[in-house]
Amino acid sequence: MLSRMRNALCVVLLWGIVPLSGCFNEVAKEALTLPSEALSLRRLQTRRFDTTDEPLLLESTLGVLQDLGFSIDESEGQLGVLVASKNRDASTVGDFIGSIFIGTMSGEEVPHDVEQKIRASVVTKRLGPHSCTVRITFQRTVWNNRGEISKAESLEEPELYQEFFSKLSKSVFLTAHSV
Repeated sequence: MLSRMRNALCVVLLWGIVPLSGCFNEVAKEALTLPSEALSLRRLQTRRFDTTDEPLLLESTLGVLQDLGFSIDESEGQLGVLVASKNRDASTVGDFIGSIFIGTMSGEEVPHDVEQKIRASVVTKRLGPHSCTVRITFQRTVWNNRGEISKAESLEEPELYQEFFSKLSKSVFLTAHSV
């Protein structure tokens, strides 16, 4: 008898709670709006080229990335996608000396950055009958001397993107004119 009453009470509670659970599924309006700097960042990462030859554009992009020391990790020419990366030293003299000094004072090993992987992701897209766009993003992951990730971040320095697109513009021009 007592177990039947408990089961009946559970059923009544569930029937009362389930309809209320739908009231809490609203998404905050802030979650659906882009930050104000998102548009300027997209402009920094994207350039339009006056060509409809997407494979040529992707080939030029591949060449520029290789010239900058990147190795190609993934490539899907039909989709206009290219992913490349390069490993670099992340240690600085200041970090190393600081970690030794603090470690000596505290008696514990203090982690310092030693290695980083810089990743470039490229997407090309045909834009109308006479042009294509190229969008590139750079990210970096940094590991410390303990093998732990100490940083994972997007790189947003304008000079990085300006250098890439300057070299890409030259490469596209030279490739298009068979120079």
